[in-house]
Amino acid sequence: MTFAEILKQLVTTTGIANMTWGQLIMIGVSLLLIWLAVKKGFEPLLLIPIGFGGILSNIPVADIAGATGLLGLVYSFGIESGVFPLLIFMGIGAMTDFGPLIANPKTLLLGAAAQLGIFTSLIGALLLTKYAGFDFYLKEAASIGIIGGADGPTAIYVTSRLAPHLLGAIAVAAYSYMALVPIIQPPIIRALTTKEEKLIRMKQLRPVSQTEKIIFPIVTLLLCIFLLPSATPLIGSLMFGNLVREAGVVERLSKTLQNELINIVTIFLGLAVGSKLQSSQFLRVETLGIMVLGLFAFAVGTAGGVLFGKLMNLFSKEKINPMIGAAGVSAVPMAARVVNKEGQKYDPQNYLLMHAMGPNVAGVIGSAVVAGVLLSLIK
Repeated sequence: MTFAEILKQLVTTTGIANMTWGQLIMIGVSLLLIWLAVKKGFEPLLLIPIGFGGILSNIPVADIAGATGLLGLVYSFGIESGVFPLLIFMGIGAMTDFGPLIANPKTLLLGAAAQLGIFTSLIGALLLTKYAGFDFYLKEAASIGIIGGADGPTAIYVTSRLAPHLLGAIAVAAYSYMALVPIIQPPIIRALTTKEEKLIRMKQLRPVSQTEKIIFPIVTLLLCIFLLPSATPLIGSLMFGNLVREAGVVERLSKTLQNELINIVTIFLGLAVGSKLQSSQFLRVETLGIMVLGLFAFAVGTAGGVLFGKLMNLFSKEKINPMIGAAGVSAVPMAARVVNKEGQKYDPQNYLLMHAMGPNVAGVIGSAVVAGVLLSLIK
């Protein structure tokens, strides 16, 4: 073989020679995700590994995201099996204080009302299939709708079960809109509430005993087992993590769930999701539909929580500030902080954070329950 032939063969194996326009575009998209995480602080814990995984998966020839590649193996082990989202839920449970929900149980209804976005978006996806030529059938529509729960691990878990080919677009949409909570929610809250409603002060929550906090995850799990077994993986993981937190006798386990375990899993979860940002899977018209429907689901969920809060005030002597209903979309604790900030714009002495945490943590349970319902009904 001559030197010229060797040189020619070497050139044909380079990334430049094998790069497609689609791969180049997706590397640009992945770099944008990393920039948003670093420069703007948008969900950096996940957007950085997702973005880096997206770059790796679009490198020509390397086939890192293939079945035998590093990211492909990580995806198969952690996402296809459902292990990573469930481990993330354990960590979330260990970091979550359900005290505000226990102290004011009716805020559970606000968390449930905020799941309205999931079902309206599901219907919207089916309508796009019928009238606009999209290929969103029931499994795909359910996976898109779950974006409205504003719970990334739940969205990934459901999508990996029902529509794994849409995982990249749905995961990016879910985490992008979660990061944009401070931008998306305030206009909706302001539009749906009057000045008088914004000024409503709620009385201080009662103290919640350790006994109540220990009983709560056990009772919640038992209800799940009896009423909706299909939601047990998500609810069970969440409640196990919370029991470890509240038991008070396994501090080492609690700290591990809150720190080392969830951090390690987050790294691999992000890289595995990024492996699905391959140009062949992402650069399709369906991706645009997913992004639009995801935003619609998030907006409807926010509106559903606020409007249900207004409805509750019609039948309750003790008024609640309906703005706290917006926190029912989950996105813990960012949505609760947005509500608190909005309240203090009208009354600097009106502290709504702990009140908003009730529907906020209820939203985590609500999205997991809805996920269980969808998985049990759609085969």
